Amino acid sequence: MDFFANIDAWINQFLLNIGIYGPLLGCICIVLESILPILPLFVFITINFLAFGPFFGFFISWIFTVIGCLLSFFLFRYKIKNWFDAKTKKKEKIKKLMHIVDKIKLEQLTTLIAIPFTPAFLVNIAVGLSKMSFKKFMVALLIGKIFLVWFWGFVGTSLIQSLTHPIALLKVIILLLLAFLISKLLNKKLEIE
Repeated sequence: MDFFANIDAWINQFLLNIGIYGPLLGCICIVLESILPILPLFVFITINFLAFGPFFGFFISWIFTVIGCLLSFFLFRYKIKNWFDAKTKKKEKIKKLMHIVDKIKLEQLTTLIAIPFTPAFLVNIAVGLSKMSFKKFMVALLIGKIFLVWFWGFVGTSLIQSLTHPIALLKVIILLLLAFLISKLLNKKLEIE
């Protein structure tokens, strides 16, 4: 537990030393993380929560996470999809996999996006290369990222407590259930599928 306390202290000291440039860098890195999966999203969300507080930190992180996912989606949909389709035209396994992505339900996609450990870049690539409608992806993204950002902000600002209390796992399960239910309701209202 000393290790996590040291990380927490280091992040706080780092934020004090770099001032407003820290959160600004965090926002840019949140966008880049949706394209480059090597960057740790939870660190940047934590920086925003610590720098701007829970309300503005959440809102800023959510907006920039959505922007990053949309940029990744558009890159693959409009720059790579035609090349990908031409290269995989005769590959049945890939066609079956893409058919599964095409037919995924809104609530399933929303839940997948809301799971904290789902690699966002893989979802963005798969959806960008699929025939899924932008409307479905956008709704799932807007709902799912709310829960993901809240989770990482909560865990990041109370890391030690989250690791020592099993209640954090229960909160994750409740958040995923909420994401599923909200997307199910919106799916009926907006008639996305």
